[in-house]
Amino acid sequence: MDDIPFHTAHWLNTDRPLTLEDFCGRALAVEVFQMLCPGCVLNGLPQAQRLAQTFDEKDLAVIGLHSVFEHHQGNSRESLAAFLHEWRIHFPVAIDMQGEGPLPRTMEAWGLQGTPSLVLFDRTGKMRARHFGQVADMALGAQVMGLIGEGEAG
Repeated sequence: MDDIPFHTAHWLNTDRPLTLEDFCGRALAVEVFQMLCPGCVLNGLPQAQRLAQTFDEKDLAVIGLHSVFEHHQGNSRESLAAFLHEWRIHFPVAIDMQGEGPLPRTMEAWGLQGTPSLVLFDRTGKMRARHFGQVADMALGAQVMGLIGEGEAG
């Protein structure tokens, strides 16, 4: 596993905190978002839901990472829980730990530019792609199939 862990304050939609090691053996898609980000709500999160619905859980895990770098007071754990319920987002969602600078810790450690971002890991836990902004479904599907196929070939 790469040494790029999650730095999380809380987890929602799961009964325990998760680590990258929990996804070893499957490709992993991490949708990095803020619930008050229009691009996240209109594009990123719906795409993550489509990924979760399209691919078998044994091949691809989908999770969210709520990384807040603005409007902190409007982004409480309670507000996020209500948001996830209202938008019917059922996959696990981590709350990124606040950093010492303006960026949350995981967002900074992963070298992300902002939200929405989609990060893909292969079956061994190696970060293979970082997409900032909107990603075309067909291109993303091909990338995910490539990661899944690597495990099947090996």
